[in-house]
Amino acid sequence: MGSFFAELARQASANARREVEAYAREIPEFGFLDTNSRARAETLEYALWLRRRTVELSPDNSQLSDDDLCYIAAIGELRAAAGMSLDARQRVLRLHTSLMLREINEATEAQRGVGVDELMRMMGWFAPQGERGIRAYSQGFVTALRHRLPYVEQAALLARSLLNGDPISAELASALGMELPERCVVTVIRVPDGPVGDGDLESEIEALVKTHQAPIMWCPGKGSRSGELIALIPLPPARPPASPGPSTAETVRPHSVPDLVPDLLPDLVSDLVRDFAQALGRPCAAGTATSPLSEAADALDLARRISRAAPLRRASARLRPHTVSDVFVELAVADAPFVDEWLQTVSRSLQPGPDLLVTLDAYYRHDMHRGATAAALNVHPRTLDYRLRRVRELTGIDPGSTRGVRILSSVVTRRLSEAWN
Repeated sequence: MGSFFAELARQASANARREVEAYAREIPEFGFLDTNSRARAETLEYALWLRRRTVELSPDNSQLSDDDLCYIAAIGELRAAAGMSLDARQRVLRLHTSLMLREINEATEAQRGVGVDELMRMMGWFAPQGERGIRAYSQGFVTALRHRLPYVEQAALLARSLLNGDPISAELASALGMELPERCVVTVIRVPDGPVGDGDLESEIEALVKTHQAPIMWCPGKGSRSGELIALIPLPPARPPASPGPSTAETVRPHSVPDLVPDLLPDLVSDLVRDFAQALGRPCAAGTATSPLSEAADALDLARRISRAAPLRRASARLRPHTVSDVFVELAVADAPFVDEWLQTVSRSLQPGPDLLVTLDAYYRHDMHRGATAAALNVHPRTLDYRLRRVRELTGIDPGSTRGVRILSSVVTRRLSEAWN
């Protein structure tokens, strides 16, 4: 054994103790190590074993054995069974890797005559075997989660891990029988605070997860009955064009996925929104954004903004999630306070009229078709004409003009989204 590996062996005990102390100091969930001597001894034993196996195997580039991987998996399972969170698990892996690299650097500094070949042998072993060890640890971790957590909570963990870019998502998906696609539709269903007496949503969310078998999680809001339902719906692989020309390759970004227009959204997305709205029994708003799975966190931010700009609706056959193409004006307005304030002034001028906001909503939702709008409102077409004239009188804006559509449709959407409440 060369001097570099001998130095690592000499420092193994001290380095293992330093790792345990770092866990207790830097990771709140390991605070118990300061008071639980047995747990501290077991953690130290594992840290020391891992370093000794590293020194034994790396000089000859030998792989971790099946028994080694089983032991690592058992540690992951033990920690998950004790209640360790995914966030703490990630911090443990990052801290362990950082400390191991630090130890390699310290051994190199201590043995200034160390040959480059010894260092390269160590680094050539460390990356692939570290990856195998992390995979085994994750498999053990997920095994415990399957026994400890209900299916719906496992699905929520999968959603969080995908949004956080946690590699354990592959293991979680496998345990749940779900395949991870290349692209997904991130959907956010916004639920405003409800009246006292509304039942909780736990059973409805559980039924939704089991029906749609997708990564879904509930994020509570500030109100006791408000929050967001977040779902990641898989998209089928994109079909490449038959014969792309040079201009296409030059102008389209390699991993960009254009936002889907509503009619092209997978049925599963619309079905999920309608199912949840039906179970909710009160108005909600849904926003969606498409992206590669690796960029799901950015898609979540956009879908959340869309859901906050979208109007609140009750469950119906027409209910569907909104995309950027539906509310791009309202998204821009939300970022321009002086424009938003002006639209709010226009909205206030409609207050003296009878049901004018509801009338305009129906009018624009039915593409300004008089007969369809009157039928939806259950009024005579002449009554509809009177209301539209009243809008023109109160605001000075013709609802059927280009200017009217641009201004009044935004007023309706902003009002129905409760952005001004």
